[in-house]
Amino acid sequence: MISTSDFKKGTKILFKGEPYSVVSYQHVKPGKGGAFLKTKMKNMITGLIHEDTFRSGEKFPSPNLEYKEMQYLYEDDGLYNFMDQESFDQVALNKSQLEDVLDYLQEQVTYTILYFKDAPIAVTPPMFMELKITETTPGVRGDTAQGGATKSATLETGMVIQVPLFVNEGEIIKVDTRSGEYIERVKA
Repeated sequence: MISTSDFKKGTKILFKGEPYSVVSYQHVKPGKGGAFLKTKMKNMITGLIHEDTFRSGEKFPSPNLEYKEMQYLYEDDGLYNFMDQESFDQVALNKSQLEDVLDYLQEQVTYTILYFKDAPIAVTPPMFMELKITETTPGVRGDTAQGGATKSATLETGMVIQVPLFVNEGEIIKVDTRSGEYIERVKA
């Protein structure tokens, strides 16, 4: 059981039969009456934000979430197929389940898939990914990293990010999947 006193950003609880993640919380102690907690929670299945108030010390069951490492195989008719690395079972997810990860989908890469009641509900890419630049304007001699100027670059997954001027088409770069930002060039 998880008590409201244990709430932190990212704490996962089972509320009204569905898994929720705490987005923010505020402990309130009025002059009269008992303390309570104002929370903002995200439904991990639907993605909707829900606000609620709980008495201090109220308890919630743990949602019994399971994380599995799965390799992305291929896309077929709008279904994205993943394979469990241990049991070799395959699961197909639709585009709406992968909304946040589509810019980072790359065949043969291992992703973390979150399961609730034996059903996949979320996909998380690796923290850093190495992606090839397929299109960008050429760099000009004299462009350096110290200038801080950037240009748009299209990656092999179709994602467009800002990169330094010295980065060229065909090069492989490291991207932070949490923020979608350029980190560094990868030496071939």
